[in-house]
Amino acid sequence: MGKVYAAVLAGGIGQRMGNVEKPKQFMEIGGKPIIIHTLEKFAVHPGLEKILVLSPKAWVGYTSDIIRKYIPMSDKIAVLEGGATRNETAMNAIRYIEQAGDLDEDTILITHDSVRPFVTHRIIEENIRFAEKYGATDTVIPATDTIVQSLKDGRIDLIPDRRFMYQGQTPQTFHAKKLKDTYEALTQDEKDTLTDACKIMVLKGEHVHLVEGEVFNIKITYPYDITVAKALLGMKLEEQDA
Repeated sequence: MGKVYAAVLAGGIGQRMGNVEKPKQFMEIGGKPIIIHTLEKFAVHPGLEKILVLSPKAWVGYTSDIIRKYIPMSDKIAVLEGGATRNETAMNAIRYIEQAGDLDEDTILITHDSVRPFVTHRIIEENIRFAEKYGATDTVIPATDTIVQSLKDGRIDLIPDRRFMYQGQTPQTFHAKKLKDTYEALTQDEKDTLTDACKIMVLKGEHVHLVEGEVFNIKITYPYDITVAKALLGMKLEEQDA
């Protein structure tokens, strides 16, 4: 088994959150920034070599400061500058691993949104286990709503069978070297179509294994999501006290 790294992607600035003074990952719920809740889930995992936090350039220092403030085992965490796109940000994490001398055929990289603070130990464990076996994983939940495809003119072009539709979450986990090599083999046109790291593998016909997510593993994107997150956090605190 190779070394396992986690990359927490915090490169976004949260434009969909509205007119806020700081990126959404630094907004507080339950008395702590969202990103800290997320990092705590990885910091307590015994199997990780290191946790890499990919931050906007202007927020690298601030990210380092709050990690030192809230997370006792912060020596396990390194803060890096993110890239221009989500996938370039992931490549920055792989470059760090390569420079550390740890990038080989067995190295595993878990990538996770900094604003999904309710990821579970079970989800992380299954991502690692299935990535080791299959090479790549995507965390998903079954689609509960009918999916409608419209390519132009505001009309329906396709309604796929919902039984085969899933909603993507994170983590997404890979053999890190395979992800790097596959990404570098893409044409620029292919790179321009990317929405996430799993599509890198899918475009080249690689096996991406599904990991069952959780409905509560939400991504905090809009102001409404803050309300939901606070409610979820309150419920989890009540469960711990019960």
